[in-house]
Amino acid sequence: MPTAAKLAGAVIFAIIGFIAVQLYLPHLPQELPPGLFRESTAALGIIIGWRVMGRLVGAGYTEAIGSGIRTSVTLVFWALLLFALQLMIRRSFKMMYDGPMEAVIGVFALMLEYGRVLWAADVLGWIFIGGALGGMLTEWVGKRWR
Repeated sequence: MPTAAKLAGAVIFAIIGFIAVQLYLPHLPQELPPGLFRESTAALGIIIGWRVMGRLVGAGYTEAIGSGIRTSVTLVFWALLLFALQLMIRRSFKMMYDGPMEAVIGVFALMLEYGRVLWAADVLGWIFIGGALGGMLTEWVGKRWR
């Protein structure tokens, strides 16, 4: 059932995801073109904000902070998985894998490799602070428009 809180969660976490990618991209090696990583992360933010944060609204502002951080971490996981899948497909077209199982394992290796970039202070700070603020703002919208 659509609610104002779900819509707000979708919009807010799409913005949080887009900004997180903007902070993340300068830390990546130059040979990796970002492609549609910004837009696809924003689209993931819409889905995850709606499905995760949107249904966790109503427990109060303290819980909303934790829910917002949970939603941000979920968004980061799925964005890294999407990015790693994209890179794996590019590499498989260049015949860089010996077989399909090596390609599947390569996805998780790529997630770990590019997940290390998240330890940059600006990226990690935005994920947690943006998630907490996004959770509180979504909670506010949920209380304001029922």
